[in-house]
Amino acid sequence: MANEKKYAAKENEDKILIRILGKDVRGDKELFTELTRISGISWTFANAVCKVLKINKHQKIQDFSDEEIIKIEEFVKNPSIPGFLKNRQKDFEDGEDKHLSSVDLRLRREFDIKRLKKIKSYKGIRHGAGLPVRGQRTKSNFRKNRKPSVAARKK
Repeated sequence: MANEKKYAAKENEDKILIRILGKDVRGDKELFTELTRISGISWTFANAVCKVLKINKHQKIQDFSDEEIIKIEEFVKNPSIPGFLKNRQKDFEDGEDKHLSSVDLRLRREFDIKRLKKIKSYKGIRHGAGLPVRGQRTKSNFRKNRKPSVAARKK
């Protein structure tokens, strides 16, 4: 019975979803932790957003006004922070430091991998073969088409 009451209480809670940069984040959580759920925003970048905009990082997202949320989105799209905090330093195309998030980051990563495959670099060949790219050992890990163990087959 106690479990049923807990479950019923969870159903009745108001869970406010707020959309930031195309991602739904829960309004009853702190800004600092929920910003990190957006792809392309790390803990250090989320902390920098709060410091530069002078926002309390422990404040709940539902307590922010629409103008403040828009201000956060604009800052994440065009941050004025040191280059080492940005996730795309010395971009291949124009050599600038950029910070990408959400869909832009995903698309750029796909294009980078396609470019590596096209020029047939070592990393591109490894990506194409589905093998580890960054020098990991392959003797015991990354095995494909393994048969189940004898113990698992008996069951």
